[in-house]
Formats: sequence, C-alpha cells, structure tokens
Amino acid sequence: MKPKGTLTFFCGKMGAGKSTKSKAVSAEKNAVLLSEDDWLSSHYPGQINTFDDYLKFSKMIKPFVKLHVLQIINTGTNVVMDFPANTVRQRAWFKQLCTEAACEHELIFLDVSNAQCLTQIAKRRTEQPERAQFDNEAVFNHVTQFFEAPTVDEELNILRLAGDI
Repeated sequence: MKPKGTLTFFCGKMGAGKSTKSKAVSAEKNAVLLSEDDWLSSHYPGQINTFDDYLKFSKMIKPFVKLHVLQIINTGTNVVMDFPANTVRQRAWFKQLCTEAACEHELIFLDVSNAQCLTQIAKRRTEQPERAQFDNEAVFNHVTQFFEAPTVDEELNILRLAGDI
C-alpha cells in the first residue's frame, strides 16, 4: 500500500502570516500548496465585496477543495492548505478531511499579538493596494471576534509558533 501524503494547515489571526508561512512550509515539504484566496479569486472574480460574500463563496468551494485534497493525499503527495483554521468549526472540517483521507496532519498555530497582526496588515495594504478594502483595522477587529485558538481537546497535532514569525 502506497503511503499517504500529510496535510498541513494553519491557524492565526488575520495578518499573522499564514500565507507567507504556508509558502515556506510547502517549499520545505515539497508539497502542493492550495490557497483559498487563489481559489476564490479564480472562481468568483469581483464577487467578494463583503465578509458575508467571503463566507458564502468559501463554503461553496469546500466540496471541490475536499475532493481535490483527497485525490492529492492519496497519491502520497503532501498538501499545504492556506485556508483558515481559525475556529473550532473550521478545524473540525480539516479534521474530518484527514479522517476521510486516513492521513497524518499538522496544524501550525501562528500565535501573534494583535499589534503585530495590524502592523503586517498595514504593510500588506501598502504592498497590495487592491486588498485595502479588506486589509484594515475595522475588518481585523470584526474577524478577530470570531477567532478561537486551538486547544488540546480538539485532538489535533498542533505546532505553536509564537512571537515574531
């Protein structure tokens, strides 16, 4: 029986560095990188204008993403997902995916202060002006109210990275 790939996914507040870290980890692990931002912008260009739009379209792509990830994992290839695992419910989706794939996983928790996240968001807004609509303190504050740090009760393989990541 061919060995399965490993699934790596991320938890961290907006601006914590999940996308940057996912690129580095995918290179380190020689893994396929899947980005929610890429999937959403490709499938729904110009249609995500509010946080509710994001939630709607994010939910719509999940079945396709799941099938794709299962197929890749089953070839023995590692997968790194730049999709948020920032709530218990989101992490439950990843856990179910890993159960169905019968694969190992790693949740990388970027435990970064709000101040550091806001600094990163301001920098990103300057570097990518097209993101200014969502990359601001008001959106950060709105999204952060839903953030739930992972706990051992969730039975996930958690790698916690804290401080200046």
